[in-house]
Amino acid sequence: MNFLPEELLIDQVAQLIGDVRHVAVGNASPIPAAASLLAREIGKGRPYVSLLGSPKNTFWTDGARELFDCAGQGRIDVFFLSGGQIDGHGNINLVEIGSHDKPKVRFPGSFGSAYLYYVVPKVILFRTEHSRRTLVRDVDFISAPGANDPNVFRTGGPIALITNRCLFAFADGRFTLQSVHPGHTLDEVIENTGFDFIMPASVPETPAPSADRLKLLRETVAPQLADVYPQFAKQIFGVGKTALTG
Repeated sequence: MNFLPEELLIDQVAQLIGDVRHVAVGNASPIPAAASLLAREIGKGRPYVSLLGSPKNTFWTDGARELFDCAGQGRIDVFFLSGGQIDGHGNINLVEIGSHDKPKVRFPGSFGSAYLYYVVPKVILFRTEHSRRTLVRDVDFISAPGANDPNVFRTGGPIALITNRCLFAFADGRFTLQSVHPGHTLDEVIENTGFDFIMPASVPETPAPSADRLKLLRETVAPQLADVYPQFAKQIFGVGKTALTG
């Protein structure tokens, strides 16, 4: 069964989410949002999904402040982060590139990334541009650290990084290549990654989504997604917001 690259990423992220109680998604995250809704459909209502900005998919009435409160109380199991730069230590940069006095590029800012990175047990990193510009040896500014000294108490952190080319696992302060997506090669991943990573002797191809999962994603998840990300739902699945009301 044919599938789009975005559908492969959504399926893989849904599997990374796993069997948890509560997954939360921030703004401007259509692929994590779709993956979270898919995980909920597969789990027949579990996990509970909170999508920031969606009245139909969150109980929050005070936006990000309640997100932070829930995370600090241990009531969020999975969250997603990205960055203008991500390095081989799991550090992310959401602030700037270049010198602090005269940066070449300015990003939106760290917001609550450093806090959430420390308290959410499973943080999934994602970046749809896999290049040496985005995946660097060392970030120019650490918005949120991937690892910390042993004497620092931390209940959360990164477990994986998924890109448009491959999937990495993260443990003990380093990334390990897990699989390479269909249509891409190991040499391509190496050439476009600016940091060192652990590479097993044999690297499999990322498995395609099953026909059942694609059907669930296209027919059940996509109409729900259109409520929050209408442009993405229309572009990828051909579903508009009117599908929610008939």
